[in-house]
Amino acid sequence: MSSSANSSSVVLPMSNDQREEVGLLDAVDDVHGGVIVELKGSMDCKTFVSSLRASLSHWRQQGIRGVWIKLPIELSHLVQPAVQEGFCYHHAEPTYLMLVYWIPASENTLPINATHRVGIGAFVMNEKREVLVVQEKCGILRGSGIWKFPTGVLEQGEDIFAGAIREVKEETGIDTDFLEVLAFRQNHGAFFGKSDLFFVCMLRPRSSEIHKQESEIEAAAVPTNSIHGCRSKNLQHSLLSKNMNS
Repeated sequence: MSSSANSSSVVLPMSNDQREEVGLLDAVDDVHGGVIVELKGSMDCKTFVSSLRASLSHWRQQGIRGVWIKLPIELSHLVQPAVQEGFCYHHAEPTYLMLVYWIPASENTLPINATHRVGIGAFVMNEKREVLVVQEKCGILRGSGIWKFPTGVLEQGEDIFAGAIREVKEETGIDTDFLEVLAFRQNHGAFFGKSDLFFVCMLRPRSSEIHKQESEIEAAAVPTNSIHGCRSKNLQHSLLSKNMNS
């Protein structure tokens, strides 16, 4: 096989002293001595396998370590041949699957998929020291009559403070300002084996008219008792316990 560092194709020997030129997969270097392949356009399995085998041989000669293939959903028919060549799943998103391959005989040091998801609980207290609470229509607390903080999971690229403000707005219609993080906890094996980080945030309401989210919230209210009262202290303890251990 003849190849060079900047080759877009290689020449492979065939029977009867013939040679065949095989195109390499387009790849860009990552910062850790690997390459990233982002497949685009149509490709049949036979062409893909030929190019993949030639590319792996070429990258092995270059001393490349990790190979990442981003496979769009429209090329899902290439998953099986890639796996048969030694690739493994790394992670999946709605529009693509990421496959990985470790070339050296040394220990595989490719980073694993994301290990945590991040959730928030919103402690919203007004100037009367009254706390905003909700009852859920779905989830483990559905139909239990238990009041809890507005909670939710951060969206991709969303900051903790922004997620807390958004969840309160979505679930109750209340506009808020973020004040501080009160507490957080880490839990393992929470969601398909992933770990979970949960932050309880304190927010100040900027509006007072509640419009509950019909699809997820059974009820939303601000209890009239101050949290200085015994009954409300018990409620506060219950809310923290339910949210931190959910």
